[in-house]
Amino acid sequence: MSNSAAKPSRLDRTRSDERSEVRSAVGRFITVGVIAMMIIAVPAALWVRAESMSNAMDNAIQQAQRLADYSIGPLITDDLLAGLPGSTRRLDDRLAPRISDGSIVRIKVWDSGGRIVYSDFPALVGQVFDLPSFAPELLAGGKGHANLGVQDGAENAHESQAGELVEVHVRTTAANGQVVILEAYFNDDGVRDEQNALVVGLIPTFLLSLGALQMAQLVPAIQLARRIQGHQSTKRRLLQHAIDASDLERQRIARDLHDEVIQDLAGLSYALEAEEMHSTPENRALFGQAKAILQKNVRTLRAMTTELYPPDLAELGLPAALTRLAAPLLEHDIEVKLHIPPDCDLDRDRSAMFYRVAREVLANTVKHAKAGTVELTLMQDTDRTILLIHDNGCGFDMAADAPENHMGLRIMRDTIEVAGGTLEVRSWVGGGTSVMATLDRVVPVRTR
Repeated sequence: MSNSAAKPSRLDRTRSDERSEVRSAVGRFITVGVIAMMIIAVPAALWVRAESMSNAMDNAIQQAQRLADYSIGPLITDDLLAGLPGSTRRLDDRLAPRISDGSIVRIKVWDSGGRIVYSDFPALVGQVFDLPSFAPELLAGGKGHANLGVQDGAENAHESQAGELVEVHVRTTAANGQVVILEAYFNDDGVRDEQNALVVGLIPTFLLSLGALQMAQLVPAIQLARRIQGHQSTKRRLLQHAIDASDLERQRIARDLHDEVIQDLAGLSYALEAEEMHSTPENRALFGQAKAILQKNVRTLRAMTTELYPPDLAELGLPAALTRLAAPLLEHDIEVKLHIPPDCDLDRDRSAMFYRVAREVLANTVKHAKAGTVELTLMQDTDRTILLIHDNGCGFDMAADAPENHMGLRIMRDTIEVAGGTLEVRSWVGGGTSVMATLDRVVPVRTR
């Protein structure tokens, strides 16, 4: 009754662990997706900001060009170019509303020689400064030039205290056809507002698109995680069936040996002993030798049945089971050193796995290692349990005789790896062999 009640509990725990693995995989997918979105979004935001600034600068150039071609150029007369008194009145009247409402901070008109022929600040008129490096290209018909920043040039003594300004240079033509350069300074508020409006308009759309893409990928990701989990569960079940079938076959062979072969050989031993007692003196030695061989074979078969049919781990416990498993090595003159804590916190599943590993390794030690000492250590911490078995035998060349070539160890390695653990084998010619099996504290599979 207790065993049948325990099985649903292990099954429920397995299903819960599988759901937890799916949730963990989906969580990792979402985390990676969010990180990827941030990695993409930050450069994209910087690019959008730069493009919006470029677009705002282009708009400022177009605004200055319209001002130069339709409001300023036609009013630049020969008298104004000559610097005659009163020649700037009409241009002053035209620009006064724009300057007073703050849309324009400063206006300068330069001739090709670097002389200021007009400015809303009259003290600058007639002064000569070096033209910017792009002036020749601009005078030859090139595109206007704009930048945003604090104006600290030699000709900007009256603008340097105004903070960041948008400085625009465009080419225009005076009334007499002379080519001049208009330099206009605009407050940066308009450019900033235009830039922010473009960023605010594009970034949310961009992030929503990335989020929609992430959500569209989430459903297939969940389905894929569940499909992979289903394949892993199927693999676990197949391995479990293989292990269960192996155990059942071991039990059947042990039972047949005990109930048939060993009983028959034991009966034959008694018959030989009786014949020995009633035989002639010359035949007694022969009967005695046959009886001794037969009794040795019976002992060997009894040891084999003990190895084939493991003890009840739930009743005996892993420490005692390992101690009993190591006892036959003494008959082969192999000293066994056990380091097993008496209070191991191991469930039946992990105990069975570690017992199978120890049984396989110790059997190989007896058959192949030619060892004098074997150390078996069981260690635990908060996260994992480790079984370490080391012998001082002859060892082997792992390059020539890999552990994968041994069927028993390969099955154990596959079983433990599917359970989320590891099995490592290390050996040196003349330096012995070490086998370390590691399992997490919780194993998501049910073993028999």
